[in-house]
Amino acid sequence: MAVPRNPWSVDDPHALEALREAAFGELKMVYDASNYVFLASLTHPRYGAGLGIYKPARGERPLHDFPFGTLHRREVAAYEFSRLLGWEIIPPTVEREGPRGEGSLQLFVAHDHAQHYFKLREQQRYAEQLIRFAAFDLLANNADRKGGHLVLDAEERLWGIDNGLCFHQYQKLRTVIWDFAGAPLAERWAADIARVRDCLAAQEESTAEFRALLSETEVQALVRRCAALAAHPQLPEMFAYRCVPWPLI
Repeated sequence: MAVPRNPWSVDDPHALEALREAAFGELKMVYDASNYVFLASLTHPRYGAGLGIYKPARGERPLHDFPFGTLHRREVAAYEFSRLLGWEIIPPTVEREGPRGEGSLQLFVAHDHAQHYFKLREQQRYAEQLIRFAAFDLLANNADRKGGHLVLDAEERLWGIDNGLCFHQYQKLRTVIWDFAGAPLAERWAADIARVRDCLAAQEESTAEFRALLSETEVQALVRRCAALAAHPQLPEMFAYRCVPWPLI
């Protein structure tokens, strides 16, 4: 099946505005998802047509460990957290009303489904991006980083999608990115993490939108994770308990 192209790009300065204001058109269900997920055709009066991934809150499957109805906000929080870090590795994502109610709307990144993590890890040119993603998921406490949740765009940049199971207050990390265990983080990344730790701890205005998406307890837990990784900027070894998602892709 041909991969649809998106006229809107992650590099467009108007991407967030377009996502917030666009009118919804056709919705096509993504059938291999755990929750209700739609590829949405969008139209904006100034920016024309585009594509987004729409995840309505009422289409979320209840889970025993994440509060019901919060997964779409965690999708937005992952994007906002990547912006705070200055990494911008999550596609632009907003919270808004849609045809099926309130949910998240993320810019669709055109990609080849065959280029998942287990293919990308074999190519040295992606190692730096993968190490940074491993650090991001450790901080975000991502409980579901499957191989197919990393996508490669036409510019060979990696983007993380399906980030709804993030930011739990308790340890939940489950990821396939363990090939770089023990790798040190670049000094600039450790500096980014320390800066965000301090901004969150001080509840600076720059973090307000992000903090509003999570509970206070979840934010405090994130501050502790940032502090730990900033103090010891090295990826951990695999845990002795469950630390990979299923299925792997």
